[in-house]
Amino acid sequence: MSAASSDLSEAPIMTSQLESKPAEPASPDLHAAAEAEAASAPQSESALKSFLSGGVGGACCVLVGHPLDLVKVRMQTGGGGEGGVLGMLTSTVRREGVRGLYRGVSAPLMAVSPMFAVSFWSYDLGQRAVKAYGQRGMTSEEKSRQYGLSMGEICMAGAISAIPTTGIMAPSERIKCLLQVQANEVEKGGKARYTGMVDCARQVLKEGGMASLYKGTVATLVRDIPGTIAYFGMYEFAKREMMRLQGIDPEKGQLSPVAVLTAGGLAGMACWTVGIPADVIKSRYQTAPEGKYDGIADVYRTLVREEGYAGLFRGLRPALLRAFPANAACFLGMEVSRKALGFMD
Repeated sequence: MSAASSDLSEAPIMTSQLESKPAEPASPDLHAAAEAEAASAPQSESALKSFLSGGVGGACCVLVGHPLDLVKVRMQTGGGGEGGVLGMLTSTVRREGVRGLYRGVSAPLMAVSPMFAVSFWSYDLGQRAVKAYGQRGMTSEEKSRQYGLSMGEICMAGAISAIPTTGIMAPSERIKCLLQVQANEVEKGGKARYTGMVDCARQVLKEGGMASLYKGTVATLVRDIPGTIAYFGMYEFAKREMMRLQGIDPEKGQLSPVAVLTAGGLAGMACWTVGIPADVIKSRYQTAPEGKYDGIADVYRTLVREEGYAGLFRGLRPALLRAFPANAACFLGMEVSRKALGFMD
């Protein structure tokens, strides 16, 4: 009895000791595994970083490509004359000096930097949107894994990026084209109507209001949606193929600056190959006197009737010659600035 009583009296003491015993700290191995899992989880890039790096790329694009863009617009609007691209560049320098090659550059330079900023920002948002759509139905664990966008999803993100970008692009293109066509008239002995970008915008607004400033917006959108699909699609495709051929891991490795320049140049050429017919129609419509055309469909019918389908590809040569170096500079500038702004993630 006494032994049994002793055992029973000790039981509560043992229980209380077990209850009061502090929990053992988690194993360092578990902490390390958790930290490794958090580090390996995909991190979203800052949207602000995409915006700023896109602006840098846009400025690079304009400064490199504007002279050939000038030739393209003059050819499309009937002011090309003879001698081809090289002949036009030479005659422009001879008559107007080197500054003549950058006539009308202020409008795109002021608009293209924010426009490219918006383009790359909206492309980033488009990627997030298609990624969210592609991950629908996944568990939290599956969503934490790296998700690689397919080429179709990249093209869809590119199409999305064209919509907000057009809001900046359309008025800038309108002013730029008017200033460049005015230079054609001055060369033929005509009188300059606009003293510069600000004066051109002021007169356009005075004559037709915001509707006149945004004349050609639909044509710009028709050009830019397929154009940006080709633009971002070709860039990502070229990067992936060069990484595959060089045996570079897309998750860890990086392409050389030369490879980035090549991918960017090919992207620009793909964009303009797809978009040049709509660009010709847009340029004609934006520079025509008020009332000449009923709309972009009328421009298309008139152009095909008078010049044939070949007229839809006027300016393709200078556009492609410009596209490679300009967009190579754009993507290199974007990639370099994005790397420099990595602290923003």
